[in-house]
Amino acid sequence: MSEHSTNTVAPRLRPPAHQVSRRAIGYWAATAALLWIVLIGVQTVIVVTSDDPPAFLDVTLVISCVLAPLHLIVMPRWRYRVHRWEVTGEAVYTQAGWLKQEWRIAPVSRIQTVDIERDPFEQLFGLAKITVTTASAAGPLRIAGLAHGRALELADELTKTTQAVRGDAT
Repeated sequence: MSEHSTNTVAPRLRPPAHQVSRRAIGYWAATAALLWIVLIGVQTVIVVTSDDPPAFLDVTLVISCVLAPLHLIVMPRWRYRVHRWEVTGEAVYTQAGWLKQEWRIAPVSRIQTVDIERDPFEQLFGLAKITVTTASAAGPLRIAGLAHGRALELADELTKTTQAVRGDAT
C-alpha cells in the first residue's frame, strides 16, 4: 500500500441532488427565442424581397414557424428537469443537457480553478454559471442556471473545500 492511499471510498456517479434556479427556464426560452427570431426574420426577408425565391425557402419558413413555438415550450422545461448539480466534501456532480444528456463527476482533489461567468442575459435574469476546471481530459464541469447569489456561495464553498482536501489536482 502506497503512502498516498486512503480508506475513503471513491465517489460514484449518481443523480445530483439540486436543481438550477427556476429563472433558468425564462433565460433558456429568451435566448432560444432570439435565435428563432433571427432565423425566421432572415427567411422572411429573403422570401418577401426576392423576385423568385426558391420553393424550399417557403417550406423552411413554415417549418421554422411550427418548430419555434414547440421548441420554446418544450426545451426550457425539459432542461430544467434535467439540469442538476451537487457538491459534497468528496466530489462535484453535474447533470446537463436536454437531447444529449451528460452526467459528470469530479473529485474535489482534482479541482484546479472555480470561475463564475454571467453573460448579459444571465445578468438580466439574475443568473450565473460556474465552471469547475479539473485535471481531466474531458474538460471542465459547468453548472449553468444558478441564481447569482447561490453561484457566489457555491464558488466560496468549492474554494474552501478544495483548499481543505490534500492533493495535487493532477
